[in-house]
Amino acid sequence: MTRIRTLVVDDEPLARQGLRVRLGREDDIDVIGEAEDGPSAVRTISALRPDLVFLDVQMPGFDGFEVLSRIAADYLPSVVFVTAYDRYALRAFGVHALDYLLKPIEHRRFQETLRRARASVVAGADAAAADRLRSLLEAREADSSPSTTAVPDDATDSAARFPLRFTVRDGDRYILLRVSEIDWAEAAANYLRLHAAHRTFQIRMTMSELERKLDARQFARIHRSTMVNLDRIASIAPEFHGDYQVVLTNGITLRMSRGYKDRLL
Repeated sequence: MTRIRTLVVDDEPLARQGLRVRLGREDDIDVIGEAEDGPSAVRTISALRPDLVFLDVQMPGFDGFEVLSRIAADYLPSVVFVTAYDRYALRAFGVHALDYLLKPIEHRRFQETLRRARASVVAGADAAAADRLRSLLEAREADSSPSTTAVPDDATDSAARFPLRFTVRDGDRYILLRVSEIDWAEAAANYLRLHAAHRTFQIRMTMSELERKLDARQFARIHRSTMVNLDRIASIAPEFHGDYQVVLTNGITLRMSRGYKDRLL
């Protein structure tokens, strides 16, 4: 039986743990390591040279596509993309015959993906898989987008670039918080507090990382430590010292620094 040396790359600890548990049930899979962001993924893939990588698309540092771009000249393993993108944004993977798992991962889909990955590795089809990956990277570089298929409207383009949900801790469990449910976010040291429907969830991420992950047409940074969902804004009022009061539909008042007023006014 061929042993498949496998690496798990995801910035969410729960997601990595979930994949480890699933892969641990497979007799021919050896999970040889993990990585939690773009730079560590490049280092770990280059050092361990795994047969198979489960690669998150959107991560801190730089995304999964950039990881592949940086290692492509030296070594490309078989890759299964793991993503929160919706079905329209996944057309690029279909065009290039690349496999993916959509979060939250379904058991049947996971088994189908693993079967294809086994066939690729066991049959020695790594060269063909590498060619497909390089083709995707070239198309993305040319179009500055992961999709080679025409996108019909701005909503689809938005879905292709931004996650639909975040995994957050809720007491002794984790839940999937939809981005659209977030009212506002504030920085707290190395964490962020996401406020949604009178509840608060903490996530390990910087404000700059969050700003890159969220659609600027839906969320705006109004202070170095605050972002707000534009649909939750009820009013904006100037203050005497040049800042502004941003009142949300739930009654909460936030401060907008004068340096960020162009984001809203």
